[in-house]
Amino acid sequence: MKRTIVLLLVGVLCGCGRQEAAHSGTKPITIGVSLLNLSNEFIVMLNESMAAKAKDLGVELIVNDAQGSAERQVQQVESFIAQHVDAIILNPCDVEASSPAVDKALAAGIPLVNMNSETKAAPSAFVGSRDEEAARLALEYIAKCLNGHGNVLLMNGVMGQAAQIKREAGARAVLGKFPELKVLAEQTAEWDRAKAMSLMENWIQSHGATINAVFAQNDEMAMGALLALERAKLKDKVLVVGVDAIADALQALRDGRLDATVFQDARLQGATAVETAVKLSRQQPAEKQVYIPFRLVTKDSAKNY
Repeated sequence: MKRTIVLLLVGVLCGCGRQEAAHSGTKPITIGVSLLNLSNEFIVMLNESMAAKAKDLGVELIVNDAQGSAERQVQQVESFIAQHVDAIILNPCDVEASSPAVDKALAAGIPLVNMNSETKAAPSAFVGSRDEEAARLALEYIAKCLNGHGNVLLMNGVMGQAAQIKREAGARAVLGKFPELKVLAEQTAEWDRAKAMSLMENWIQSHGATINAVFAQNDEMAMGALLALERAKLKDKVLVVGVDAIADALQALRDGRLDATVFQDARLQGATAVETAVKLSRQQPAEKQVYIPFRLVTKDSAKNY
């Protein structure tokens, strides 16, 4: 009998809670999310982090994969607007071409958070990291290992994306301080492991034993470069450094194959983006810019990640 009474009381209390929510006009928050490309491991990590935080906060995410297309991303945001979502999280494909998505959301009165990457158009808030810092940490490590002398290859991400632009700028700033570090070649592999492997094979044919280091703007490309160097039996003579600290890169570090990566905190970025979107949808105070620091990871510190 006591158990029945308790259950009845709980039911009454829950019913009251629902009635109060109805009277207050509250409803579950829905957030539209447009991601750069879910074939990229780092973007997958962002997505997993957002999903976990959304579950904790009791909000719904509608996640779309832009597959690297800014045009598709704009269409996805238009769809979110038509669905009357409460907020949008945008992981931009391109600084310029993804900007209309921001403009359209704000014009519709929907707060938009740029996550991990930037657009020319100013969003309601930004959550990510300073990409110049990632390149600075990577190139300073290379300069230290080479004592400021040597030949470096620069492997870029998709041209025109904020991370590509800023990581290139960060790399160039460090190279400017070490005039004896020479850039043998610079080209895009579009964040892709297979394309990076093919590019590295071409560079090996062109530059061979003169290569001293490779800076890849993400770990997918770093792993592709690493595989090509290993097949050519040149890895022992060439430093390879990437960015993101994805699982493959961390294991390669522990195994002594990769030289370094730069940790980018996907979990914190994703969770903070959701928290920020929720606050903005409720018209609560939220930080306009949240920058999460990068950290250099070598074989000695890889066990901590």
